[in-house]
Amino acid sequence: MTILAAVFAFVAVASAQPKALGGRIGNYGLDISYENFVGSGSDFLEFELGLDEVFSTNSFHFDGIYNIMIAHPDWSASGQWGFYAGPGASVAVWGRRTEVLDDNIVYAGILGNVGIEYIFDFPLQLSMSLRPRLMFGDGKVRDSGLLSLGLGVRYVF
Repeated sequence: MTILAAVFAFVAVASAQPKALGGRIGNYGLDISYENFVGSGSDFLEFELGLDEVFSTNSFHFDGIYNIMIAHPDWSASGQWGFYAGPGASVAVWGRRTEVLDDNIVYAGILGNVGIEYIFDFPLQLSMSLRPRLMFGDGKVRDSGLLSLGLGVRYVF
């Protein structure tokens, strides 16, 4: 009974927080993006499922990031600006095709996220972020680049 009450309390708290759903396009393809704000502050969790080669079924990743809102500059009379940064984790499956081998490699790693966003007076959010990541797998370290830029468009609800 206690577990059931805890689940209902978690669902009630999560459903009361602002959210955003949309996409992010970057160096590695298209990501489906979901944000959920944490508590009464402006920090937020960001989850993304990325298709690393657009519409590919053998190269994708899943990211989870805890973003800390650093500042809300007052640059405009309407809407809201925000600067954020945070750490995250990533799991990826990348297809590998050679002359004799066609398989998938699973990588896990860490990433960082630094970005700027603008939320309009209507439920639209635009963002730009820099997301370096370091992935480990198959006995190798894969540097996915320090210049992994992305543009996000999300519906805020």
